[in-house]
Parts: sequence; C-alpha cells; structure tokens
Amino acid sequence: MPMTRLLRSTAVRLALGYATIFILSSMILVGLLWWRTTAYLDREVDAVILADTQAVGDRLRDFGLPGAIETINERVGKAGDERAIYLLTDPALVPVAGNLDAWPLEIGHSQGWHQIQLTFQGRIHPTRVLYVVLPSGFHLLVGRDVEDRATIRRSILDGLGWTAAAALLLAVTGGLLLRGAILRRVDALTLTTTAIIRGDLSNRLPTRDTHDEFDRLAQTINGMLQQIEVLVDGVRNASNAVAHDLRTPLAELRGRLEALLRSPPSAETTLQEVGGAVADLDRVIGIFNALLRLAEIDSGARLSGFREVQLDEIAAEVAEMYEPVAEQNAISLTLNAAPGLTVFGDPFLLAQAIGNLVDNALKYCPAHGSVALTAARLDEGGAEITVSDNGPGIADAEKSRVTELFYRGDANRDAAGAGLGLSLVAAVGRLHGGNLTLADACPGLIAKITLPSCSASTMGC
Repeated sequence: MPMTRLLRSTAVRLALGYATIFILSSMILVGLLWWRTTAYLDREVDAVILADTQAVGDRLRDFGLPGAIETINERVGKAGDERAIYLLTDPALVPVAGNLDAWPLEIGHSQGWHQIQLTFQGRIHPTRVLYVVLPSGFHLLVGRDVEDRATIRRSILDGLGWTAAAALLLAVTGGLLLRGAILRRVDALTLTTTAIIRGDLSNRLPTRDTHDEFDRLAQTINGMLQQIEVLVDGVRNASNAVAHDLRTPLAELRGRLEALLRSPPSAETTLQEVGGAVADLDRVIGIFNALLRLAEIDSGARLSGFREVQLDEIAAEVAEMYEPVAEQNAISLTLNAAPGLTVFGDPFLLAQAIGNLVDNALKYCPAHGSVALTAARLDEGGAEITVSDNGPGIADAEKSRVTELFYRGDANRDAAGAGLGLSLVAAVGRLHGGNLTLADACPGLIAKITLPSCSASTMGC
C-alpha cells in the first residue's frame, strides 16, 4: 500500500497525531524527571564535596600539612570511595597528596566549582570538582566522578527512545486496524449510496443498533432519504395529478370558446360564457397558487415571518369567519380555545391551516351536524389544534394518503376542490416543527395539528 494513500486515511492520521502527542508528553515528563533527578544528585554530590573540603581544611589548620596528607591518604586508600577525587598541591601546584598525578589544565587558577572531563584511573570520567586555596598557599581539589548521572541519563533517553518507537508502532498498527474497521462501515455506506445515486431511492443505509457515530449518521441520512423519497414521489404524483386536474377546466374552457367561435350567440349569452371561462381560469390559477404556497412552505422561505402569536385569537378569528357558512348549512360550529395560548410561528399560515380543516369539516358534514374547533395547551408544552366533525370521515386505508398532493378519495371525487387542502395543512405543521394526525370520531373525523413549545421548536424564540 503506498505511503501517500496510507497517510490520506483519517484513522491513520489520527493515530499518528495521538502518537505524536504521547511522545511529546513523554519527553516533557522525562525532561522534568531528569531535571529533578539531576538537581537532587547535584545537591548530594556538592554536599559530600563540601564536607570533604571542610575536613581537609580543618586538618591542615589543626595538625599542619602532615594531618592534611594523612586525611587525604585515608580517603583514597583501599577503604576509600573509588569515585572520590583528591589533590593537594603546594603553591607551585606540585602534587603533595591525592589520587591525581597532576593539576588539571582545564581548571587552571579559577577557584570554585567546575564540571570537567577528567582522566582518572586510566579512563576519562565526567567529574564535578571544587577548587579552593588553603592557608599557607596550598591548593586543594576535591571532586566526585558523576558518571553514574550520565548513565542514568542514557538509561532514561534509551527508555524514552524505545517508548517512542513502541508508541509509534502501536499507533500505526492501531491506525491500520481502525482504518480497516472504518473502511468496512464506509464501504457499506458507499454501496448503498451508489444504489441511491442510480435511482433506487428505496435503499437505506445499514445500521447495527450500536448507537455509535456511524449508526447516528446512518439514521440521520435514512431520515433524509425517506423525506427525499416522499418529495420525489410527491413531485411524480403531482405531475400526473396536475395534468389530470387541469385537463378538465382547460377542456371546459376550450369547449366554451370553441362553441362561441362555431355559432356566436347573443351578447348576453356571450358574456355568460366569458364569465364561465373566467371561472375556469380562476380555478386553474387557484391550483397554481396553492402549489406555489406549498413550495414556499416546504422550502422554509416563510420562517422570516415567525413570531409569538396568540393561537386562541387566531382560532377565534377562523371560527368567526366560518360561522356564516355553518349557519347557512345548518351546522353547529363551536369553539373552545384556552386563553393566553401562545406559540411561535407564522400567524397567516396557522390561520390558513386551521381554516382549511374547518372548511373541510363544514364541506363534508351533513346538515344539522356539528363541527368543534379546539385549541388546547399540552401537558409537556406546546399546543394542539383539533377540528372534529360527525361527517362521513375518512377510511383508514386513505388516511395516510389524503395529505398527498391532489389526492382525493373515491367518496370525494365530485366535491369541489383540487385536493390540496390537507397537503397545505401538513406542510404548515412540518414547517412549525409539528405534525398533522387524523383519527376516527365514530362517526366523523378528528384532525389534530400538534405544535411544539417555544423552547422545543427548532426555530427558537
């Protein structure tokens, strides 16, 4: 597998990134550990050197040069510390006692602490020494071999190197395993999406019920595909329905005009026929206006008109507007709206949706029947608008289809309208984050628009 292709893998890049962070963190930790360790060792070494220097100086002051030489010889003898370094010289830097053959050139005449590479016992050792001048001009050099500190440093650096190599190896291995696992999921998604691209919108992305990121992504995409399939089917059915519903008024319009051309009637009859032609055109224009409103709602273009609205006031206005129609058809129209019922939405679309439900109920409700309009507050927040009647209702097999564009049940073929009323109501419900549900009233129909609370609405307040 080419390295460039491997590095293009997100999983491998993430694994290498984590390995880099781990290595850098380890270096910082080891650096801190090394700094603390060396500081402690330096303090210990310096304390021993200072104590030895003080002891030799005290012996020189109390017992003279023989006492100082005796002290140094005891410390470099067989029982002495092999890492200890001593050199006592006269004012001319000629060695008097100690385990060094000559005065180190690196030190010269600079008193104080020195860190040098010193040849000692036939080997070069890293050494820390203290140079002081004693009374009578004697020069004393006391030091310690600190090679053990260098050994500790090498061990720490070696451990860090092996740790970094192991971390890098584990990262690459883990990245490859993770890449394989991710690729298997991605390949499954790719196969499905490829089928969808070729036109099979019924395909859905596979899920494993693990509720991981891929499952949540697949569920989201499946929901989107479901909506796309519904919209595509709606467009396909709408095209057929538009052609079917427009054919009748256009054919009637053509017949009227053709009859006027064949045998021109009187002026009064001509005006009547022109009026009928205008009515046919108004019906066609009404259908197109309804389609444009639905397209506008589904596109979300009406979100700019959202604000806090009093749903009880809108329901009262709709009931007042349809009261004359109900009285004309001897139908009882009642209103029960909770006061102060506030929702977030477009007041004009909500009024149109409620009006469509009331209009449908009045249209299919028999004489001396009853229609009830209710606006209530839900326990979990939000609101519910209910329109119920005691008319013929809708068959269970048709309830899932009556919100489709231009769909009209067999029992309603002769009724006026284009089959767009409930489609618009469902679209308004979706736009407001709610839904439209239909249920039997036994007899009659119960239509409910459920709207979410202001805080639960995706549009916000």
